[in-house]
Amino acid sequence: MGLPKMNPPQMMASTMETSIIVGWIIHLMIGIIFALIYAYLIFKLLTKVSSTFVKGIIFGIIAFVIGEIGMLLMGAMMPEMPMPQGNMIVIASAGLIGHIIFGIVVAYIVKPKAI
Repeated sequence: MGLPKMNPPQMMASTMETSIIVGWIIHLMIGIIFALIYAYLIFKLLTKVSSTFVKGIIFGIIAFVIGEIGMLLMGAMMPEMPMPQGNMIVIASAGLIGHIIFGIVVAYIVKPKAI
């Protein structure tokens, strides 16, 4: 698709000087935490939005913004963190697309009324 290769678990692992498996576990845990935030908070805030698809897009954008803030904070705390290489607009666009896809999947899977 022409988007840059992105590997958040590898970036987390290299920043923390640990194995890729630990990076994957951390990334998975962050995804679970975000899904819980969606189920218990975001879903309630989006009651006026009837479309699950649109709720997912909104949630994905929120997750992207929070993720970017987190990356900026990590970069400030850990100067050894590797900087992304390439066009930052393309990299940010790819990250946004990935988070929107994540948001849509979470919105369709998580059923807060059953929780």
